[in-house]
Amino acid sequence: MNVDEMKIKMSVEGKNGISFLFSGLGVWAAITLIFVLPLDLYHKNILMLLSTGLMFPLSIAISKGLKADWKFLNNPLGDLGVYFNVGQFLYFPIIFWAFAHNPSMMVTFFAVITGAHFFPYGWLYDSKPFYVLSPIMSITPIVIGWNINEGVLWYVPLTFAILLALLIFLLIKDYKKKELLLQKEPSI
Repeated sequence: MNVDEMKIKMSVEGKNGISFLFSGLGVWAAITLIFVLPLDLYHKNILMLLSTGLMFPLSIAISKGLKADWKFLNNPLGDLGVYFNVGQFLYFPIIFWAFAHNPSMMVTFFAVITGAHFFPYGWLYDSKPFYVLSPIMSITPIVIGWNINEGVLWYVPLTFAILLALLIFLLIKDYKKKELLLQKEPSI
């Protein structure tokens, strides 16, 4: 099996990673709610970080519900997705810097980092929606975050959640198209 065939197989078996994206959508919806609450910014930022702990358990549950395989034990490219995701954590010092020095930009930086980390999944799953939406998901929070005051910071996570929902929608269409391709050409 060549690399392109492995990528298409991963895309279909893992359903383009939408179980993780649905989980992320839940987390970003929670972050939006957190930033609407009448709390001080320090506590909103702490709660935002804590809410990310829901990501993996929720992803596993959603994967089971969607029957999406994300372990890819028989696919040499399977570990690459893990490395792509771990790469996001290398940027977390920026988030911690914002927490200490510019707390009103913390949610913006978190959105930028999250959006940017989707880009390599375009190659891994051979899915154009990642290539298109990742830059948009990185630039849009910066534009919004630089132009709003602390009282409406919830615009950032709400906008990010909307863009994430759009990405999921496009990836479902992409996955279904590839699933039909595999049904026509089962040798892949």
